Amino acid sequence: MSKAPEVDVEDVLSVLNDETQRHEKGSREWNALQVAAICLVYVRHMNKLDDFTSYYREILDPDFKIKVERDFETRAEAEAWLKEGTAAHGMHIRIGGKGFLVVQLPGRLTLMNAPLPEELNAMEPEED
Repeated sequence: MSKAPEVDVEDVLSVLNDETQRHEKGSREWNALQVAAICLVYVRHMNKLDDFTSYYREILDPDFKIKVERDFETRAEAEAWLKEGTAAHGMHIRIGGKGFLVVQLPGRLTLMNAPLPEELNAMEPEED
């Protein structure tokens, strides 16, 4: 397991605030930083910081794997599977090698892009 430090919410919020100030209000970057800060405040508000810290450490572990429930060649195949009624909120699937998450919306399930750890690792620059 990774030896990741505890999550210092106040420090992270301070960094996010500093970075937010560097961008024009309403810009894509400003909005993304605001969402990130609100997500962290929400986790703290809902008394889920311990759960988040565990997840944070787990996901940084190089041996961490997300269980992929199903593999599909195309988005159309995955959409048909959703309509069958066997999918459940929170399931991870792979479509054409890319990660997706099944998400419950009011009255229906949908798919959200959710890169898998191996996709994220492939995007990291190699260290010299």
